Amino acid sequence: MKVLIIGSGGREHALAKLIRRSPRSPKIFVAMDYLNPGLAREAEETGGGWYIAKTTDPQAVVKVAEAVSPDLIVIGPEEPQFHGVSDALREKGFSVFGASQGCAEIEKSKVFARSLMWKYEIDGRLYFAAFKDVESAKKFIEYAGDVVIKPARQAGGKGVKVIRDTEAYLTNDRLEVKSNYVEKIFEEMKHYSDIDYKVLVEQRVEGVEYTAMVITDGDTILPLPLVQDHPHAFEFDIGPETGGMGSIQGPGWLPPFITSDEFNKTIKIVERVLEALQLEVRDRYIGAFAGQMMLTGVWGSTVIEFYSRFGDPEISNLVPIVESDFLELLDRAASRRLAGAKLEIDESVVTIVKAIAPVGYPENKDLASGHPIAVNEVGIREVDCEVLYASIELRADGVMYTRGSRAVEIVCKGRDYEEAYRRSELAIQHIKSLDGHPLFYRRDIGSQELLAERIRLANKVRNVYLAKARKGLLGKSLVWLPDRGIFENPLIGFREMRNV
Repeated sequence: MKVLIIGSGGREHALAKLIRRSPRSPKIFVAMDYLNPGLAREAEETGGGWYIAKTTDPQAVVKVAEAVSPDLIVIGPEEPQFHGVSDALREKGFSVFGASQGCAEIEKSKVFARSLMWKYEIDGRLYFAAFKDVESAKKFIEYAGDVVIKPARQAGGKGVKVIRDTEAYLTNDRLEVKSNYVEKIFEEMKHYSDIDYKVLVEQRVEGVEYTAMVITDGDTILPLPLVQDHPHAFEFDIGPETGGMGSIQGPGWLPPFITSDEFNKTIKIVERVLEALQLEVRDRYIGAFAGQMMLTGVWGSTVIEFYSRFGDPEISNLVPIVESDFLELLDRAASRRLAGAKLEIDESVVTIVKAIAPVGYPENKDLASGHPIAVNEVGIREVDCEVLYASIELRADGVMYTRGSRAVEIVCKGRDYEEAYRRSELAIQHIKSLDGHPLFYRRDIGSQELLAERIRLANKVRNVYLAKARKGLLGKSLVWLPDRGIFENPLIGFREMRNV
């Protein structure tokens, strides 16, 4: 069976490894923007091949597909979906696992996603306001208080600013920070002409984040194990947001801070969103879908944002544990035969993924680019871990160079978090910078200290949302505006605030 993977990074390398294990003995082909050494090896060792192509260009990808004539095409990243690559391939008669351009709007436009949840009254929604011009946004945040400010378009997981504004004596200082950040987002969003709204301001919530990924053919959804991403650049959740510095999973289907009831509630939210999305865009959703969730005192399971693809690095956590034929699941989804499919995993282990990035990431790509690194794969395998290649390019001189983002991911498993953590710390020692430019990673991911903090916080917010549920107050919030009073419907309050 021929499989063509579209994409260049760590997510696609993880998918290649999962697909390669299939008893169908697949030949893997890859269309990638640059020569990723891991993807090239997976393709060559299966008797397939690779092509360098602009993966956001529908015609360029179609040209590769016509040369390969694959039985299945798997689209990894979100940007090819945003640019209509899935649609162009389907129009040519190819079997494609990947959301259409219309369905991918759920990730591309955060305003669309929030509006959809309010229109269909789906649990887990947060109140928000969106802006097309910088002056309206700056006027709004004078009164917005405790909020999250983010780009209105998906921008690789970066650009989110959480501003806790609860101390009155710091209000003026924080207002200056908010105003400056709004201007920064508007400047960055000038590069995107495919959205109207540029800035999104949301209700700030606190809690424990986790990712719920599913495979769907538009009718049936197949949940994957919950994974927790760590988006902040530095230890103990500080620093700028990134595309994800690592993730943890297990044991089994749930991390130790999420209950089975919360998992079931999350999957129901995902189901409702997919149903509403397909009604709204009048198209069938075929591919991977994920909810970036947070357990909060407002709703319990609360939506932060959506992905129209597998999470990265979250999908990497599945590499050591999937026991089913993963290729069969993708193929059945693409051909609308997912009903009755099951996913078997090794429930006896936990997994830890840690990303290693060059200093400069995520805010200075130029500084983080062009640095040679070496990876001792033998040493990594000796501690029972494996490496996935991400934003790293193998050049003609035989050396791997960073491309400004997370360079490699280390994937480790263990009978418990302590064992997996120990292995991950040993494995990372086998990745070296060759020109002295520093590399960094989050040492705390998977540690006992951070895990205990997650459990403590989850228990705290769980007590709050369960108490609210008993009183019928889930999702209820109040907004107070100067001279205008209290609004029980936060959306109305936010709309009023825009006119202040």
